[in-house]
Amino acid sequence: MADWELRPASAADVEAMAELRAVVLRGDLERLGRYDARRVRQRLRDGFEPGCTWVIEVGGAFAGCVALRPDADGRCHWLEHFYVGAQHQGRGIGSGVLGELLERCDRDGVGVGVGVVRLNVLRGSPARRLYERYGFVVEAEDAVDVFMVRGLPS
Repeated sequence: MADWELRPASAADVEAMAELRAVVLRGDLERLGRYDARRVRQRLRDGFEPGCTWVIEVGGAFAGCVALRPDADGRCHWLEHFYVGAQHQGRGIGSGVLGELLERCDRDGVGVGVGVVRLNVLRGSPARRLYERYGFVVEAEDAVDVFMVRGLPS
C-alpha cells in the first residue's frame, strides 16, 4: 500500500479537484452519454464544502480528494467527490482512505444515523466494487447512478 495522508481541503484546492473529477469521470460519463466538460467541473465547484472535504496526498503532492458530509438532519453522512488520480489507483489508497473515513463516521457519528453512509456511483463504474467490499449495498438505481448505503439498522 502506498503511503498517503489526508489534509483538510481549502478554497485553493477546488480547481485541482474539479480537474481531477473531469479526468476520472470522463470515460464513464462518455459511456453513459453524459459528458460535458464544463458541467463536470462546475458540479464539483458548486458542491464544494471545505469543512467536509479532504485532499489525499502522496509524497506531499495532490493525489485525490474526498468529502464526507453530514446530511441536513444528521441521520447519515454522504460520501462525495471521492477521486484518486489514475497514477495512484490500484495501490490501496482508495481502500485506505475509505476505511479511515468509515471508521471516523462510526466512531464520531451522532443520533439515529451513527455509521450510516450513503453515496452514488455511476452505473458501470469499477468504483462500485470498492464500495461493496466495505459493506455498501444498492438502495436504488436510475439510468445514470447507483445509490448505495452502508450501515442501515436491521
